[in-house]
Amino acid sequence: MSSSTADPCSAARPLAGLSGVVTGASGGIGRQIAVTLAASGMASLVVHHATNQAAAQRTLAAVLETGCHAISLQADCGSTTECLRLVDAAFAAIGTPDVWVHAAGADVLTGSAAQGGFEDKLRRLIDVDLLGSITISRTLASRWAEPVPDENRPAPSLILFGWDQAKHGMEGDAGQMFGPVKAGVEAFAKSLAQSVAPRIRVNTVSPGWIRTAWGESTSDYWNRRAESQALMARWGTPKDVAAAVLFLASPASEFITGQTIEINGGFSRRWYPPPTAAEGPT
Repeated sequence: MSSSTADPCSAARPLAGLSGVVTGASGGIGRQIAVTLAASGMASLVVHHATNQAAAQRTLAAVLETGCHAISLQADCGSTTECLRLVDAAFAAIGTPDVWVHAAGADVLTGSAAQGGFEDKLRRLIDVDLLGSITISRTLASRWAEPVPDENRPAPSLILFGWDQAKHGMEGDAGQMFGPVKAGVEAFAKSLAQSVAPRIRVNTVSPGWIRTAWGESTSDYWNRRAESQALMARWGTPKDVAAAVLFLASPASEFITGQTIEINGGFSRRWYPPPTAAEGPT
């Protein structure tokens, strides 16, 4: 389309007329993604949560304020049965979604879960972050393959979540838990993209140091480390991640699939000393 005939609102509303799902949208990165997609013209959106219904309702209210039709759905993405139920419920609520952002992940760093042992945390991460991502994605791929493609609509976009240091490695329990789990998500996404192209696009965003609930309450050590290990010399924000997701969700990225995009301000490979016991565990 030439610039003389282009819709002047298209740049501000790149998702106009599309529908989508954001899992893990009750707070933090997921909430910001849901609000960003809704404000970018998305016509209908499913806002998913696992346990925090009150927080999910706050996300839902913020999405509705943009004029987007939205509904809240609950499911434990650590359960295969619940994952399948979530996909069915989402399709029933909004029809076939154009975009699915799977931001759901187990929180093992804050709250009561932080007091658990290494093996308990690892098993929860495997169940929610890895197996949940695989179950949701394979089910979506099957459902998206059912209808005859509409040449006037973009290919469905599936966006999964990795971790930037899954590739680089990180010392301590956190690195040994999140590293292999998120590396598995990234590897699965690349293989799925090979299987479903060109009809479906599959990409991964891999955040680095993003200031969410844990970052807000952590020690000075982790503040210094987050700022020093980003070439942009600051923490990332949920808005930084949401901007990348918006691009991958929009038709502007229609030639991008099978990619992992790191959202980390440019990872610095300089060595940083591990924290002492007083500075907090990894």
